[in-house]
Amino acid sequence: MVNENLTTDSKKSSTTHRIFTIIGIILCVILAPLLIFNLILVIQGVVNPEEVPGIAGYKPMMVLTESMEDYILAGDIIIAKEIDPTTLKVGDVITFFDPTGNGTSTVTHRIIDIVNDETGLWFQTQGDNNNTPDRELVEADAVIGIYVFRIPYIAHVALFMQTIPGLIISIFVPLCAFVGYDLIRRRQFEKKKDEDRDALLAELEALRAEKNKKNEDTQV
Repeated sequence: MVNENLTTDSKKSSTTHRIFTIIGIILCVILAPLLIFNLILVIQGVVNPEEVPGIAGYKPMMVLTESMEDYILAGDIIIAKEIDPTTLKVGDVITFFDPTGNGTSTVTHRIIDIVNDETGLWFQTQGDNNNTPDRELVEADAVIGIYVFRIPYIAHVALFMQTIPGLIISIFVPLCAFVGYDLIRRRQFEKKKDEDRDALLAELEALRAEKNKKNEDTQV
């Protein structure tokens, strides 16, 4: 009976160990790319502060205004993909350097008209939530990319992650959490092994005592 209990406990311990191992692998697979991605963006932003950082032509940007609601919401992160401006058409949503800004601020609006004349290729844009078109035409060279998709409501988190405390938290806290989790998992596994060993020794001792008692009764 005790042996059956030990076998059951051993199976439970093995299952628990496998579950913890799978969770650890998943955490590693998720966190590692995020950390690498964040580091690449930070390094690119430091090396080329006048360019929008990105990976493989995909550029993440934060939406802080309501000009594109309800299509894109304030607080979203959007992903824009680099594109040949000559392939753009009316209705496309593009991200571009604001012609009325300081040269580094960006805007994501919809193309409502295209002008192609002797001065070059230009786009008339307007926010879906705005009543009037943007004041200035957007030059083709100012286009950063075409809107691909959005990640809702994490722009404020991303802003915090660009600060020194946010960078420390986004990199070191997950690493510390993963290391701490792995240590706890290992300790739990070792504790369970010790408990199983003690239970087995106790069972063997009980069997030995029972056998000795039977021998004594037989001799009597």
